[in-house]
Amino acid sequence: MEHTELADLVKLKVHGVLPDPNTETQIVILKDEQHADILPIWVGTAEGTAIKMAMEGIPTPRPMSHDLIRSFADHLNIKILRVVVTDVKNNTYYAAVHLVARGEERTVDSRPSDAIALALRTNSPIYVTQDVLKRRGGGNLDALLEKLGTKNLGKYEV
Repeated sequence: MEHTELADLVKLKVHGVLPDPNTETQIVILKDEQHADILPIWVGTAEGTAIKMAMEGIPTPRPMSHDLIRSFADHLNIKILRVVVTDVKNNTYYAAVHLVARGEERTVDSRPSDAIALALRTNSPIYVTQDVLKRRGGGNLDALLEKLGTKNLGKYEV
């Protein structure tokens, strides 16, 4: 990735994972370091749980898919550099995992939920493009976040 592209990225942190009261999904709340930009991404229940478990450092009795991917990466000497939320189309987000394998940087397509869960397990940074932030879904974010009570996520804030 060229430096001009890196300049286009905004670093995010997982602020929390909340149940959506209107659906059977969960909402991953990503915020930039100044808490000025907020990116909510709706994910399935299993994906939200995997992200929460990684945030809280809860070990699983058996490896989850993201633990397996991390283990493969470790054994094959692959370094996860970063994950990037790259696009949004019809309120569906797209992501990429940037890695180094055999000295060469590669990019692998991913669902954002998988990329985020992997980033948390490998201590890799999470980014979003400026373009995605401008085109993000979710309607009125302030009203949504106020309704969900994200001001007091407590232990879920990382």
